[in-house]
Amino acid sequence: MAIRTRIAPSPTGDPHLGTAYIALFNLCFAGKFKGEFVLRIEDTDQVRSTSGSEKIILESLKWLGLTWSEGPDVGGEYGPYRQSERLDIYQKYAKQLVEKGHAFYCFATPKELSVMRNEQISRSESTRYDGRGLKLSSEDIQRKIDSGEPYVIRMKIPEEGDCEFQDMLRGKILIPWSQVDMQILLKMDGMPTYHLANVVDDHLMKITHVIRGEEWINSTPKHTLLYKYFNWDMPEFCHLPLLRNPNKSKLSKRKNPTSINFYKDMGYLPEALLNYLGRMGWSMPNQEEKFTLSEMFENFDISQIHLGGPTFDIEKLDWLNGCWIRENLNDFEFADRASKWALNSNNLSKMLPLVKDRVEKFSDIVPMLNFMFSGIHDLDKENFQHKKLDNQSICQILQYSSWCLDEIIDWNRDNLYQELNKISVSLDLKLKDFLFPLFIAMTGAASGPPLFDTMALLGPDMVRARIRSALQAAGGVSKKQLKVWEKDFRN
Repeated sequence: MAIRTRIAPSPTGDPHLGTAYIALFNLCFAGKFKGEFVLRIEDTDQVRSTSGSEKIILESLKWLGLTWSEGPDVGGEYGPYRQSERLDIYQKYAKQLVEKGHAFYCFATPKELSVMRNEQISRSESTRYDGRGLKLSSEDIQRKIDSGEPYVIRMKIPEEGDCEFQDMLRGKILIPWSQVDMQILLKMDGMPTYHLANVVDDHLMKITHVIRGEEWINSTPKHTLLYKYFNWDMPEFCHLPLLRNPNKSKLSKRKNPTSINFYKDMGYLPEALLNYLGRMGWSMPNQEEKFTLSEMFENFDISQIHLGGPTFDIEKLDWLNGCWIRENLNDFEFADRASKWALNSNNLSKMLPLVKDRVEKFSDIVPMLNFMFSGIHDLDKENFQHKKLDNQSICQILQYSSWCLDEIIDWNRDNLYQELNKISVSLDLKLKDFLFPLFIAMTGAASGPPLFDTMALLGPDMVRARIRSALQAAGGVSKKQLKVWEKDFRN
């Protein structure tokens, strides 16, 4: 049997370190057995999915050194490799499940489902779909469909017993069917949910091993049941431990930079970052910390992955990246890689308009653009002294800006201005005063090149990281205050 693995990122945001981590282990497992590694795009979330995000994800994975034999950019025998281009396939299989009696139409409105959940909460019950769609007669169903009433298709779930499945790392896993909801398979807009699309695609693309994060363990009963309903051979499942912060909390962009592009912009070597991700829960037989991708291929044994949450520690990454720079780059290579990182004409052509009108000689450029190359600024409370803003106001501006910027998908100067200006208005602050702590966060100074142009050029990953760092430097926010502010921000 030819080994086939896959990674299936959603193009809804930044290219996440977790995606690269899962992709690396899938690639290594396939590579160990001379198999194939497939990349497909799960873009059924039409509200949040963008072609720009897809492009960035593919570029960042390639920058790391990850390659795939099939995908939307390279084609393949089992395409198309974008789920949005496979909708007729999912609809066919969803209808097939209904015809076989394994799924059913549900016409409940969002309001009706909200009332249902509130009633369950009032009775101290766990919230789950109550199966009301199963009570409709075939005549009622046809009448509703003929009248154009919107519906979803849900899967049937056994009422008693347990789902039992094998995990390559965890052995036998038992999950009671009573804990599994009647999952929506096809949404009202005709789009599949992850659960249907994932199973159908894995089968049609002949995926033999599903290697993914442990957050999908509780969804696996739904997937195994779909394989049973379709009478398809089931792949082997392997659920990798989630990446953790040093304090063991889940790695998330709200606490630490999680975008691959942040590390690219900071000047990390892709070989070093990939090497570090390879150490997340796994190690070489000789415990050597520094190794290449080909060495990982040669020695990879998925059974040796440790289930304890692997810690992503930037300080450890810094050490490893330094080893790669010192031990693998001669002076010429060092100069070449450094220039490609930032000092190339493409980057400079974007930066120089920020300062061109202010320079009198070329030597003025470096100090004016120093902030573009400095990573995270070393700031403290003294940097944020302002005649009109107290410390709490400074922190509030930074926190609200952080939330705002986390939600911006189309990252450009005009969008940044519009969204941040809304916050300044909501806080009843003049825009000039509101922007003061953002200038400090971006440039390390109270003034500089046009702020919104600067933020657009720095990119979302660096901007968000600098604001989070600035917030901590300004004193941070208590959990109690954070809850109050978030409620106000969301309203």
